[in-house]
Amino acid sequence: MERHHPELSIITPVLNEEAGIDRLFAMLAEQLDTDFELVIVDGGSSDGTVERAGELAPKGPFPATVIEAGRGRGCQMNAGTRATGADTLLFLHADCLLPDAHALRTALNAIDAAISRRGDDRVAGHFLLRFERDDGAPSLPYAFYEAKARLHRPGCTHGDQGLLLRRRFFDEVGHFDASRPILEDMRIAAAIAARGEWLLLPAEIVTSARRFEVEGLRERQTLNAILMNFAHMGWDRFLDELPRLYRNQDRVGRLALGPILSGIDAMIRALPRHERSRLWHDTGRYVRANAWQIPFFLDVHRSFRRGEPLESVSGSLLEMHDRWFDRLTDNPAGRWMTAFLVWIWFRLTLATEMSRAKKQAGNSPRLP
Repeated sequence: MERHHPELSIITPVLNEEAGIDRLFAMLAEQLDTDFELVIVDGGSSDGTVERAGELAPKGPFPATVIEAGRGRGCQMNAGTRATGADTLLFLHADCLLPDAHALRTALNAIDAAISRRGDDRVAGHFLLRFERDDGAPSLPYAFYEAKARLHRPGCTHGDQGLLLRRRFFDEVGHFDASRPILEDMRIAAAIAARGEWLLLPAEIVTSARRFEVEGLRERQTLNAILMNFAHMGWDRFLDELPRLYRNQDRVGRLALGPILSGIDAMIRALPRHERSRLWHDTGRYVRANAWQIPFFLDVHRSFRRGEPLESVSGSLLEMHDRWFDRLTDNPAGRWMTAFLVWIWFRLTLATEMSRAKKQAGNSPRLP
């Protein structure tokens, strides 16, 4: 029997997603005018994810397959591509939704148009991001991150925005880096930008903000920023130690930054003096290069205060930063000054978080 070759293959990595797998299938069943298949790639779930996905797979209006692979989204998504039959791939997280029933169709049309314009298939698309929150009130921090996800600057494109591209281009950029269980989306985003073009797709994707709401948006984004910094400079020891540092946190409560920052501080102090100096210098280089987020936040704040939609963010302060401030500080003095400011921020934040942790421990009820 000849294998069916759909127009689009959707690859979704899962790990303990039993509670949300029905919603994923239901959402995809509502997509119109697109011939697609779904490949669910399990990374070792301990709940009923595989069983429930297996029950749903033969019942949907689209072909669906459930396979198993090693843990880690990069490993899972690479394995998923080998089980697909389409020339166009969409990597989609299990907790993401496409509210528009024509989202897949319009996304594919946009990719086709971009490829026709370029004359090659070195283009990848991601959707307009919106967070699904328990609190529906307008929020400036969330508006900032949603607006930032529309940019194609380094560090702005993540897996929860979806990734749509041709299989040949995916092969060219080298697939997902499966050497570590984190940051596979950031690495392939950088490879795509280096070799081709990013496209903002004309459809919205909704991703759950539950982790931010449970752990705290400030705490989670602070840890994410630190992680991105050390990953960018290639500090492998931190990446190796992060699971141990994070494992001690309460996964169902607010993220305690104090112990994590204390562990980072101990690792930095253990380095030889010249390595500490280089680490802070490289940190200054990375943070200075990302200082554009401050004027962009102010641009978003101005639009948010006026009640304007995200697409109306002017970016005037961001343009001014790129034209003047970035050029004036892109030198050794600017990097060392940034490194010094980050060092002060780190010491103050560490002291504040450790004080907060001690206060919370003192207020916790003691067992008799």
